[in-house]
Amino acid sequence: MSLLIIVVFVLGYVAIATEHTIKIDKAASALITGMLCWAIYVFSLDHSLGHDLQHIIEHGIEGVGYSGGLIHHLYDIASILFFLMGAMTIVELVDAHEGFAVITDRINTKSAVKLLWIISLLTFFLSAVLDNLTTTIVMISLIRKLIQDKNMRWFFAGMIVVAANAGGAWSPIGDVTTTMLWIKGQLPDVPHMVLKLFLPSFMAMAAPLAILSFTMKGQELERPMKSEGIEHYINPTTNFERNLIFAMGIGGLLFVPIFKTATHLPPFMGMMLSLGILWTTTEIIHRTKNREDKHDLSVIGVLQKIDVASVLFFLGILTAVAALQEIGHLNKLAVFLDQSIGNIYAINVVIGFLSSIVDNVPLVAAAQGMYHEKMVMAASSPELLDFAASGNFWLFLAYCAGVGGSTLIIGSAAGVAAMGLERIDFFWYLKKISGLAAIGYLVGAGMYFLMYS
Repeated sequence: MSLLIIVVFVLGYVAIATEHTIKIDKAASALITGMLCWAIYVFSLDHSLGHDLQHIIEHGIEGVGYSGGLIHHLYDIASILFFLMGAMTIVELVDAHEGFAVITDRINTKSAVKLLWIISLLTFFLSAVLDNLTTTIVMISLIRKLIQDKNMRWFFAGMIVVAANAGGAWSPIGDVTTTMLWIKGQLPDVPHMVLKLFLPSFMAMAAPLAILSFTMKGQELERPMKSEGIEHYINPTTNFERNLIFAMGIGGLLFVPIFKTATHLPPFMGMMLSLGILWTTTEIIHRTKNREDKHDLSVIGVLQKIDVASVLFFLGILTAVAALQEIGHLNKLAVFLDQSIGNIYAINVVIGFLSSIVDNVPLVAAAQGMYHEKMVMAASSPELLDFAASGNFWLFLAYCAGVGGSTLIIGSAAGVAAMGLERIDFFWYLKKISGLAAIGYLVGAGMYFLMYS
């Protein structure tokens, strides 16, 4: 049965990758894969129905074989989905008020290379303050205002994924995995982490940008024509409304990591609090307008624009990966790497590449469990110093797990979001961006090795 789960996962992966060839939406393939993996896992368990019913009667459903594991993973998955929906709604609300004109009106260059550097640098630093998923959603919305050609926009979206993952790797709140390592005590010294990981992470973005600066030299961009309906001119948003919603939207996104740090509550709660405040604000400032005029400027109207297929794709792919983790395949993989490779730098580089195939969160979680004992022993064993808190193993793991996922578009939350929002073809990304992302990843990894090994 455990082998069958792997077969189903691989087949589902292939179906997602060949979406445009088989003409089946990747969300459908992901949902089938995720649900089948859990169904197979249930049949692989050696529990009788009577035992489970008795346990439910005495203790409730949590802790019953598959049920306990499913509830545990469902909490994590739901947190990500609510976070994603909240961020998408805020971004769409800012867009409905033409708030992004505050930025787009100030970007006048038509040079593809100059704009690529501007967008990538904005993404890199913004993802360290927000997180790579939220930043990707914001920046994808931004390039839609700046670039007409679909293929060119895909290039920019690909670099947004690379820059967002690189930017998230050197910040404790920029990526889920760095947050995990920070909160669970492997990387408690934040200034030390930033100091050591900033330059390798920056090079992971700068190396592919340098290559594209040559290949795209001389290319100019065409901006999309604005296509507003008659209602835009009859009852447009005012400058005050545009600036207010833009400031509150970006402020609300920036508030999320602050809320999480202060309360230790899940990030989606901070996102929903920001959405609730923004929702209330829009209701107040548009209260004098008639229903038709304010519909497109309200959260109710904006919710109709949310890409539900992308959310369901997230649900399916995260559920499938959770099944692999629950049955123990990812832990076995971590043990295999430790026994067959041994070198901490090589192990982390491999984990980085593997995170482009399966989610980096369970891989990092497996590594945390595997090497926890070595971290405890490091206090009295100088030979295990690399495994101590803020040691090289954990620092390099944060870099590799965060940046390595850019190699494939479904290897990170940022990539999945970009794929869903821009309908980027898996093989297009593999052909055009994966090589550049891998070069950047290896350049940054090599820099870290040379500086700190």
